[in-house]
Amino acid sequence: MKTILITGCSSGFGLEIARYFLQRDWNVIATMRTPRNDLLPASPNLRILALDVGDEASIRAAVAAAGQVDVLVNNAGVGLLGAVEAITMDKVREIFETNTLGTIAMTQAVLPQMRERKSGVVVNVTSSVTLKSLPLLAVYTGSKTAVNGFTESLALELEPFGVQVRLVLPGRSPSTKFAENARSRMDGNLPEAYGAIAAAVFENFQDESQVTYARDVAEAVWRAATDPASPMRIPAGEDAIAWASQA
Repeated sequence: MKTILITGCSSGFGLEIARYFLQRDWNVIATMRTPRNDLLPASPNLRILALDVGDEASIRAAVAAAGQVDVLVNNAGVGLLGAVEAITMDKVREIFETNTLGTIAMTQAVLPQMRERKSGVVVNVTSSVTLKSLPLLAVYTGSKTAVNGFTESLALELEPFGVQVRLVLPGRSPSTKFAENARSRMDGNLPEAYGAIAAAVFENFQDESQVTYARDVAEAVWRAATDPASPMRIPAGEDAIAWASQA
């Protein structure tokens, strides 16, 4: 029975990924900043661990408690909406600390055991905005694009050791808290001059003709984790697949 460690499981994609793998009898280590035992069904195959990907001590403690990890899913992330000229560098650093540096730090922590065993899979969850740029998401897109480049180079680096590295690129999901979380960091990020652009972006958020559901992402992660022949980049969701076909 294999073990998967997933970051950012308190809601959205991470929670659904954990549920999906539990249903398929994997050992699941679901991590979140503030552990909650009421989010997933009780199971002898489930462990819930505290983990803040921006805290090195937290990472070390979680990885030590996890033991053998066959699949690492770097899913934890935060959103940010705003005009670049108005976003403080503290907010920029917060986004990159979680989305980019947190992914790298978690990967560093788990890689030695995978390299020694000559097996394992690292799945990095980024975003379809790296396929099709959108206004007011430059900082967020930059943090996720950095992970794309990191992942593709890492795949070549680890190939001789039998460790696979994959990207899952979800589209926009009405079932996650991305927009809510991004708006919570938006105060002061939208000067009046950007009002028309912001209105168009928010209108686009209301369009659910093509969206990504958490189940789409869980299925894409399953493919990345279990299919050695899966492509490096796996778009997840109807909108992400459409964008990937045009990229």
